Amino acid sequence: MTESARQLARDARRVMRGGPDAIAQAQRARLAEMVAYARAHSPYYRRLYEKLPDVVDDPTLLPVTDKPTLMHNFDEWVTDPAVTREKVEAFVADLDLVGQRFEDKYMVATTSGTSGVRGLFLSDRRYATVHVSLGARASGGVGLRGLFRMIARAGRTAILTAPVGHFFTVATTARFQLDHPRLGKMLRIFSIRRPLPELVAELNRFDPAVLSGFLGMLTLLAAEQEAGRLRIRPAIVIPGGETLTDEVQARLASAFQATVRAAYAATECGFLAGGCKHGWYHVNSDWAVLEPVDADYRPVPPGQPSHTVLLSNLANQIQPILRYDLGDSVLARPDPCPCGSPFPAVRVQGRAADLLTFPAAHGESVSVSPMAFGTLLDRVPGLAQFQLVQTAPATLRGRLRIAAGADIERVSQAVRDEVGRLLREHTLANVTLELADEPPQQSPGGKFRRIVPLGKA
Repeated sequence: MTESARQLARDARRVMRGGPDAIAQAQRARLAEMVAYARAHSPYYRRLYEKLPDVVDDPTLLPVTDKPTLMHNFDEWVTDPAVTREKVEAFVADLDLVGQRFEDKYMVATTSGTSGVRGLFLSDRRYATVHVSLGARASGGVGLRGLFRMIARAGRTAILTAPVGHFFTVATTARFQLDHPRLGKMLRIFSIRRPLPELVAELNRFDPAVLSGFLGMLTLLAAEQEAGRLRIRPAIVIPGGETLTDEVQARLASAFQATVRAAYAATECGFLAGGCKHGWYHVNSDWAVLEPVDADYRPVPPGQPSHTVLLSNLANQIQPILRYDLGDSVLARPDPCPCGSPFPAVRVQGRAADLLTFPAAHGESVSVSPMAFGTLLDRVPGLAQFQLVQTAPATLRGRLRIAAGADIERVSQAVRDEVGRLLREHTLANVTLELADEPPQQSPGGKFRRIVPLGKA
């Protein structure tokens, strides 16, 4: 680490030792600093914050922003006038530049646009340094057995993701390999688009100490491990990109005999939160603000699921993310987490954009959380993966991947029974479930979206 990174790492540990009061104090100071910087260097924020007080350390005073608005105002949103959307679009069109720095200053990552708008996100060196310092603060808690596995496998890390494109995981891995050639050899990208038998064979040869990737793909690999075709012994498994249920966490831990630590991150804030052994995500709230809110952006109390969540990234200055509608439904823990972390804890219920809304009796509509489907279907024996696509207001198309050796008819009937029971509980007996011949489909960014509402396919 550079000297500045070491300083930030020491500060991160100091703030953590100081407890909630020190964390809140650091958050307020950094929010005020970021708001001031945005006002001074971003024409968009200068106009947006024109009537605000000179110093703002309370996020609720800020107006809400979102991806469509910021992308529409891209050239005025960025704080470096040399950066334009036209230049960035040309940069990401060249796949040979993945991991290279744009203008020799900034990392660039794209989002796939499954929510309706493709994102172009830049991050500066300050952001990267904070990211490293917070990683140094985190503790995996892998235990003695896990430590031996890490040493025996030389820390080799397998990252399962979309293989091509300026997606966050691919770009940051490529950047690390360029900056640290020797350490970079321990990291390897594995394409989730490879046929499963080939992917399994590659992973067996690589024998990783750390297995990281989209939850849907890790679930498939857990089935391969249980069947004996995949034979790896990672110390830690890091699922991300999708909501992790208790059932899936337990299955991954059992299949790989490994510590499972889910990561909650976004392209807009890669260091947002890390998972603990009790299944909660602890927000790095000295460097990020996460506000659970209802559909009108009013605060939602701990213990109740939010409609969405507002994110403020307090590290990245090139594209200030301030009170940004991230689109996730979260539940904030109302009491201290048993793991002892002083940082606020949340569970991700799913994306607000993934709520399934159906017509009900008497003309009203009923919405069902994606978490409700996942909690039920994750328990179905023999179901390796599922995807529910709303193809009409009252029709769901179920795409299933059945585990090897499982009875297809029995698994299919169990899915029909579980989904039917859930719909009836929500007075939605009029909704039809059709089971498809095709397996779950990936998004351009490599995720298996388990729930796809009407018009979002």
